[in-house]
Amino acid sequence: MLIGEVARRSGVSARMLRHYESLGLVRPSGRTGSGYREYAGEDIRRIFHIESLRSLGLSLREIGRALGDPGFTPSALVGDLIRQTRERIAAETDLLTRLRRIDAADPAGWGDVLQAVALLQALGSKSADARQRAALSSVDEVPVPVEALVEAALSETVPNVAGALRWALARSGDGGPALLAEGLGSPVAAVRERAVQCLAEMPGHEAAAHLRDALTSPDAVVRGYAALALGTQGVVEAVPTLIDMIVAGRNDTDAADALSVLASNGATADRIAAGLVDRLVHDTAGAPARGRLTQALAGIPGAVASRALVELSHDADPAVALTSTYLLRLRGTSVTDEV
Repeated sequence: MLIGEVARRSGVSARMLRHYESLGLVRPSGRTGSGYREYAGEDIRRIFHIESLRSLGLSLREIGRALGDPGFTPSALVGDLIRQTRERIAAETDLLTRLRRIDAADPAGWGDVLQAVALLQALGSKSADARQRAALSSVDEVPVPVEALVEAALSETVPNVAGALRWALARSGDGGPALLAEGLGSPVAAVRERAVQCLAEMPGHEAAAHLRDALTSPDAVVRGYAALALGTQGVVEAVPTLIDMIVAGRNDTDAADALSVLASNGATADRIAAGLVDRLVHDTAGAPARGRLTQALAGIPGAVASRALVELSHDADPAVALTSTYLLRLRGTSVTDEV
């Protein structure tokens, strides 16, 4: 078969076939009387072998080594190809992400494009100062897409930078709460914590709705941050979690403060007092937890809390009794007033 026909049947150009021959990859088995190259069936099969290996990403040099060494084992080479392909896909994916984020920033000109690129690069900088400056400038300069801010916030480990990113997210507009809510389901505890911290500083009903959902999270830390944020917003659904935090001694002072904010409503104050008393009476918690529950009653107004303190002033635990008596004195109530 002459070179022209081989080219037509194989899809490999005559020029490439000559190049293969110059590299020693495939040589025609014979020549016609006129000196034209003549390829045999075995030559054609070798051409298809070469093309198959090229489709896997092997260089012509690697193909020559593979086909020329009968003892060649492909495992190491294929493993290298897998690694190189993964690296290339990761690089291309990163590039696509950056291009989408620049497009989302809706740049008005090349100056805006370059500024957006600089901010995105700074957010990924190894320098904490550079990341912090980028977060703070993302609001006043070319806006950074919210996806980039969320990604940076969920991976940030430096407290000052994390605070700047939360501040920027709170001013980033739509899209942030939904992306942060996805972070609440991360298998990494630190990511879940960062996500709920960011949501706690986000304004609006959407963020509050995600925080309400977070009250049922299996992660106690996530529940706690959500309850503290909702408690300061007057959301009564946070009460059970806040009481749990006091019992567990986890951010118990902040939890008691949040209960005090919620207790500004009379009906809610009585509900909170009843919840604290219920845990004092029925919970199996030890003396430290009972002491914290008693102290939490200090910020709860109303008759229910006062009656509970009167009863607790006679508690068998001296620390609880003394604390209750002291709190009654601060409220201007004696141990007999509510009896």
